[in-house]
Amino acid sequence: MHVLAVLAAALLFGTTGTSQALGPEGTTPLSIGVMRMVIGGTGLAVFAFALAARHARRRQAGALRPTPGIRPLSLMVLTGACLAVYQPLFFLGTGRNGVAVGTVVALGSAPILAGLLEWALTRRMPSPTWMGATALATLGVVLLGFGGDAGAAATDPIGLLGSIGAGASFAVIANAQRRLLDEGWDPFTVVGGMGASSAALSALALPFVDLAWLGTTSGLVMALWLGLATIAIAYVMFTWGLSGLTAATAATLTLGEPLTASVLGIAVLGERLSTLAIVGLVVLAAGLALLAWGSRSPRDPAPYAVEA
Repeated sequence: MHVLAVLAAALLFGTTGTSQALGPEGTTPLSIGVMRMVIGGTGLAVFAFALAARHARRRQAGALRPTPGIRPLSLMVLTGACLAVYQPLFFLGTGRNGVAVGTVVALGSAPILAGLLEWALTRRMPSPTWMGATALATLGVVLLGFGGDAGAAATDPIGLLGSIGAGASFAVIANAQRRLLDEGWDPFTVVGGMGASSAALSALALPFVDLAWLGTTSGLVMALWLGLATIAIAYVMFTWGLSGLTAATAATLTLGEPLTASVLGIAVLGERLSTLAIVGLVVLAAGLALLAWGSRSPRDPAPYAVEA
């Protein structure tokens, strides 16, 4: 179930590009990103804290609970900050190097950086299954991204740093949340803290962006979908799924995002993929399937148990 939860979150993440493409005129990546975080972060906090309160009432009397303090609060704020900065870094990469290259670098670097960061923090080497599945899935993302861009211009270094920064932001989120879960924190409390922090930080940018498009029906629908579905619901599922997986495994499973985005691009937007890109889709799907199969065994140490 934890694997399915993360894959479902990746599916919702993958609708972002199509939603923006179907949105109204006059939008900018920054204005969409800010509004997405304000709506999504607020919704995430409300939704997650409500689930956390419900879970606390069901918990057995006398059960051990983690002690609040500066460290867990700092980690929750850190995840919120990373979620807030992910957007501008991601759009910096796609703006300077194109959607294909920027997406490939950001999403392809996230699981690798998550695995390396987890190894640095815990000294636990990722499993051979993770290494093989991540290599296969990353190869699929590369083939998918570069399948039709043989004549593209040289990669812009600033855009490349932006994409890698976006991947690193997601890697930090996965590892920080994994540490909090290992310490016994309820996953819904963890993700609620991230949502509240990201919404508060993003709200500071509201006076500096043009939100006229929000007054249209299509703009409002797009903002609500991007905020509530791709942030609030998706990150609740991702963090709950993370409670039964390693940070590296969860990050690799989110490579289902470009798979979803590509399928929607074909089915909804009428895009066409080259033969190389289609091969990339197959390779990516194979890597995710291998990782899902290999993640049936329990992680070490045992994850914090969450009641259904």
